[in-house]
Parts: sequence; C-alpha cells; structure tokens
Amino acid sequence: MVKTKRNKYQLLEWFDKYKHLLILTLILLLGAYLRLWRIQDYLTFLGDEGRDVLAVKRLVVEHDIPFIGPTASVGGFFLGPIYYYFMAPFLWLFKLSPVGPAVMVALVGIASIFLVYWLGKKLFNSQTGLVAALLYALSPVVINYSRASWNPNVVPFFTLLLIYFLLNIYQRNKLKDFFLTGVMLGIGIQLHYLFSFLFFVAFFNLFVNRKKITKIALLTFIAGIILPLIPFLLFEVAHQFLNTKLLLEFVFSSSDTGFSLGTFINTFFDVYRRLFVRLVSQNQNFLGVFLAAGSLVWLVWNRAKINKNTWWLFLSWLFIPLLLFGFYKKEIHDYYLGIIFVAPFLLTSFFLTGRWNNKNWLAISLIILFVLVKLNWEARPFVYPPNRQLLQTETISKFVLEKAGGKPFNFALITGQNSDHAYRYFFEIYNNPPVTIENAQKDPDRKSVTDQLLIICEVACEPLGNSLWEVAGFGRGEIANEWNVSVVKVYKLVPYKRQ
Repeated sequence: MVKTKRNKYQLLEWFDKYKHLLILTLILLLGAYLRLWRIQDYLTFLGDEGRDVLAVKRLVVEHDIPFIGPTASVGGFFLGPIYYYFMAPFLWLFKLSPVGPAVMVALVGIASIFLVYWLGKKLFNSQTGLVAALLYALSPVVINYSRASWNPNVVPFFTLLLIYFLLNIYQRNKLKDFFLTGVMLGIGIQLHYLFSFLFFVAFFNLFVNRKKITKIALLTFIAGIILPLIPFLLFEVAHQFLNTKLLLEFVFSSSDTGFSLGTFINTFFDVYRRLFVRLVSQNQNFLGVFLAAGSLVWLVWNRAKINKNTWWLFLSWLFIPLLLFGFYKKEIHDYYLGIIFVAPFLLTSFFLTGRWNNKNWLAISLIILFVLVKLNWEARPFVYPPNRQLLQTETISKFVLEKAGGKPFNFALITGQNSDHAYRYFFEIYNNPPVTIENAQKDPDRKSVTDQLLIICEVACEPLGNSLWEVAGFGRGEIANEWNVSVVKVYKLVPYKRQ
C-alpha cells in the first residue's frame, strides 16, 4: 500500500515537472495533423506554383542555379532566389512531385508552432506560450498558408526567428545573435518585400540597445544581411540593379503608396482589427474586437510587470508594421500580414492567462478559450471534399500529350487569371515540352510553328481567332478535334487548308 502511494506520488511529481512539455507535444501533434493530413488532395497547384517548381526542377535536374526568384505580386520586380533553394531538397526527395515543397512548408509551419510557444515563454510566461501555440496551431488562416508551397507562407517562421534573436541581443548581446538577426533579414526580404518592414523593427531595437552595440557587432549584423543575398546581389550587379530601381520607383512614385491622413488612420485600425477577427476569432467581429481592445489594454496595464526590453521589442514588432501599412493604398491581403501573424495570438494569450490565479478570471478566460478553439476547429480548411487540383492538372497534361501523339506541338492556355506553368511543368516531367512560338524577328521562317496546336480552355472560349499570342502566332487554323477533360475543354488546331 505504501509502495502504491509512493508510485502515485512519483507519477504526479513527474507529470507536474513535464506537464508543459506534454501539452506542447499534443499541440504539435494537432498542428501536424492539421497541416499534413491529405495535403496532396487539397494542394493548390496553379500557375504560380507551376512557375516555382519549373525553376526548381531545372535546379535539381539540370543544375541550372537561379540567381533570381519569383515576381512580387505588385510592382513588376523580382524577389531573391532563396525560396527556390529551400524547395530544392524536398522536390528532389519527393522525386519531382510538387507535393514535396508543400510538405516543406507544412513542416516549417509545425516548427513555427513550437517557436510561438518558445517566444511566448521568453516574452511573457509558459502559460501564455502554450495558449498562443494552441490558437496558432488551430487558426484556419494560418493552416491554409501552411499547406501549400508559396514564398510568403514561410514568412512567419523567419519572423519568429528574427524576433527571437533580437530578444537575445537584449539579453546576452553576443556577436552570433547580431549575425543571425542579419541573416533572418537577408532571408526574409527574399520571401516577401513586406519583410522590409521588419528592417525598421530591427533598427529600432538596435537603436534602443545602442549603448551595448560595438562597431564589430554592427559589421557582423550587416554581414549577416548580405550573406543570404549574395546570389541576388550578383544578379543585380549584372543587370544594372534593375529590381532595386523598380522597387524604389514603386515605393516613391507609385500611386499604390503615399500618405493620406484618412487612409492612414483607417488602414492602421482596420489591419489591427483584422489581425484578431481573421486570425484569432474566425471572423466573429464582436469577439475579435473585444480581444483586440482587451489585449492591448491588458498589455499597457501590466507594463510594470513586463521586462522593459520585452515591452519595446513586442510593441515595435506589432506597431511599426501597422504604421507602415498605413502608407499602402491598395487591398491588404491576409498573407501580407505574415510578418505580424503571431503577434495577435501572443497578445490574446497574455490577456487570457493574465490572472489564472483568480477563479473568476480563470473561468471567464477558459470559456473564451473554449469558444475560440471550437470556432477554429469547426472552420478547419479540409472539412469540404478536396478538389484534387494537382491530380487534375496532371491528368489534363497527360491527355494533351496523348493527343499530341509524341510529335512536336504548340500549346496555349485560355483562362481567366491563371498561367500555363502548371501544365508546362508536367509536359517537362514527361519529357515532351511544347515548342514556343517565336515572333517573326527571331523566327522569320516560322520553324517554331508546328503542325498542331493544343489548347486548354479553363473558361468558355472560342479558340479560332483568339488574340492570345500562342493562338494568333500559330496562324490561321481549324479545329481538328475537341474533348471535355476533367474541368476543362481541350482543342486541337491544325493549319487551315483551303478546300
């Protein structure tokens, strides 16, 4: 009997010692399920994804190293190639299947959950870290961006690392933390140009900590920024800093940016509200606004209990990007907020766990937490049947190749806003890429025009006489055949023959 009691006591003691680790493990397993379950069936695979895997396939198979990455969503300039380098091992490991890079993003998303906990613990306390990790793991918006390969989707991970190393600079002021802070900035700016907002956050916190910063530390920081940017900088030097000029032109001359007091104020408050409504409370406006206001008031109210450095770091991370968003006049998409995705979860969690030693507060906060968990769980992205977009694209591509009969062919895609890269990827995978029709200056003898043009129509279309270059460049043609395949229509055109 005594031995049994002793064993129970030891078990309780062990559980009390490792309870946070056990809870975190369960949260990570939940996050892994939400990010990896049937990822292939729900995978987004459109033109942008096809463009990326095409570039990385050429890196993996042909050893054609890219020195430039994908185009930015606005402005016409290009990002650096770092995301392609991240994709490459996974595309190779999955034998050129586009699922590989998506799994990479999912794994980064799972690692981000752990970093949310770790940063929450460092900034506030373990309870805040655990609740923040749980809410982050469950957020449908975050999950959606963790289940597909796209350069902005890994921005939250590198943001978390950046904030962590900035915190380390405050706490221990070691050269490696300056270097790693710079590296995170050099990587992040290649993932999305809005990561540039975090340069201001970093410089602000270095300025706050300026008395401890030596010249060597500053040079180490700059070296860290430059190192991951070397391939992109080489491209820029070789092309007279083309992208740098386009970026500066966009920032200072574009109608998409600029200052208007009314727009600035509206954008600032709207983005702050959206962080909580969209990410935390699953579009429940009242609950989201309550958490947005309550969390901020609670943070200010408890300022004296928070380390001064932590206070400045957290506020600058949240509010400097919000201020800079105020200068942007176009629509701010959810993925633009990746640089501050985690902040509302940490704020909400600090608010909810603020006084768990008080029974009334504990009861209310647990009710709110339960509601948040329920709302987010019910809105998980894969509750609806999958569209199997990747399989559809591969099936349609194989059908086109079958109708080409192993002979050279030209190809066109008539669509709404998509591009043809996803189909072209599978054409290359199956070693039968279409012949690109060149203009008359490059190809005066029209040798790039074959005797067949395969057209995929993703929308209702009349291929004859279409103004798309791939169709118009083929010249006058006639429809030899047409087929309904999956969700598209495929046409085969041949040169027009006079009767």
